[in-house]
Amino acid sequence: MDRIDIEELFAGLGPVEIRRMFGGKGVYHRGLIVAIELRGDMLLKADEVSAPAFEAAGARRWAYEGRKGKAVQMPYWSIPEDAFDDPDQMAGWVRLAYEAALRAPAK
Repeated sequence: MDRIDIEELFAGLGPVEIRRMFGGKGVYHRGLIVAIELRGDMLLKADEVSAPAFEAAGARRWAYEGRKGKAVQMPYWSIPEDAFDDPDQMAGWVRLAYEAALRAPAK
């Protein structure tokens, strides 16, 4: 995805900053990471509060194969397909991602 596509996806949240990271892009709002783009897929941040909504909407959780072949679950989920055709739905999902970022412990 290019910068314009990403900014359009997050228009319902407000201005975002896009930074390169590990072969993809990190999407930040007000200094907090809210999404990552990897291999053309946008993945939104979720936590124990918001993950059930993503799962119920058919989103997939990002996992990768870690050491010893064990799956490592990351706190990022695909965007539910319906949201790509409805700006109001997309705004709701990206707000959930920002809320999860606000709840995440500071590093």
